[in-house]
Amino acid sequence: MFITFEGIDGSGKSTQLTMLREWLEAQNKSAIVVREPGATKLSEELRAILLSNKHTITSTAELLLFSAARTQLVEKVIRPALERGDIVLCDRYVDSTTAYQGYGRQLDMAEVEACNRIAVQGLMPVVTFFIDVPYEEAQQRMQFLVNSAEPDRMERSGKQFFDRVRQGYLTIAHQEPTRFVVVDGVRPAEAIHLDIIQQFQSVSLRF
Repeated sequence: MFITFEGIDGSGKSTQLTMLREWLEAQNKSAIVVREPGATKLSEELRAILLSNKHTITSTAELLLFSAARTQLVEKVIRPALERGDIVLCDRYVDSTTAYQGYGRQLDMAEVEACNRIAVQGLMPVVTFFIDVPYEEAQQRMQFLVNSAEPDRMERSGKQFFDRVRQGYLTIAHQEPTRFVVVDGVRPAEAIHLDIIQQFQSVSLRF
């Protein structure tokens, strides 16, 4: 089973992914956790480039670099794991590109979708949890992170950008209601976690 978590930076999606992994382990079910971009040597190196404040990257180059990292992750990690029958939890996936580069950077959506098709090779999650949090709330959370580092290149993109990204996610949710689950991320983490477990159990019954 392939499950992804989405949300703007600071939404708490990574926290919810970790909580689901821990819950699965408590049920004696192991899960492989991966992140985007990352989880392979090449993808991690591309991640460092994409998030570094040292680089000025055009929007199109950004799209292609994220897509390259995703292709490597799909071919080397996710697809083999699914073929073994593993549960895969992924922190970001193709919807991030649609939301960030398509809606956020306002690139041509047909070109974004073409890159996405090549990158995922038909492999889509059975369920995607979108942790929905307004930009202001996400920023406040990030400011209170212990030992928080300097904002990376993507995090510096500003309110208008992240508002477009959030609306992009909501548009995807409207277009794909059977896969995309919108979760109110403003609530306490445990309440969100219980909702995700309920949704996960519902999806599991179909597999």
